[in-house]
Amino acid sequence: MPNESSRLGSVCVYCGSSNDADPRYITDAFTIGESFARAGLKLVYGGGGVGLMGATARGAHSAGGAVLGVIPTFLRGREQPFDDVETVIVDNMHERKMMMYEQADSFVVLPGGIGTLEEIVELLSWRRLDLHQKPIVFHNPGGFWDPFFALIQHTIEARLTPPSLVDAWRSVEKAEHVTPALLAWGEETYQTGAPATLRPLT
Repeated sequence: MPNESSRLGSVCVYCGSSNDADPRYITDAFTIGESFARAGLKLVYGGGGVGLMGATARGAHSAGGAVLGVIPTFLRGREQPFDDVETVIVDNMHERKMMMYEQADSFVVLPGGIGTLEEIVELLSWRRLDLHQKPIVFHNPGGFWDPFFALIQHTIEARLTPPSLVDAWRSVEKAEHVTPALLAWGEETYQTGAPATLRPLT
């Protein structure tokens, strides 16, 4: 029998925290946050109230969704926590990333900068090591993430990365397709009975 815990209940979002981002990205982030709430998914995010990060949290909160922010003490001034939602203050970036990972059944990657890249490369590395099978969906408006996907393909062609890694994520261009893609993947996982986490990270 499939494990009931394979059904998705939460989603962690990695995305940019700059207010200078393309306004279309910020609008899409709000829409995606709303869609999480309407699907009954708890949002886990980096705790800030700025950029795409803040927009996603506001979208989820405005639609009545559960939201958990995780932010290190040193970033409270820079990223301005969204005080209307539950926010946990941690000591450093490592604690932040681990808590976000542990609280999430799935991941969505929106446009972002170097911090977002660092988070998703680590997540994909863990997937490569069979530490998890959590669904990962990229929002790829206008091909934003295409250069990243090309880099991964380059490492595959150089025989440094297994070809199977490209199955670790799905990519959609439109904001309204993000949550349906995530839920469809979660349902596939439920039907196969595959565990979201294979073994604990240490």
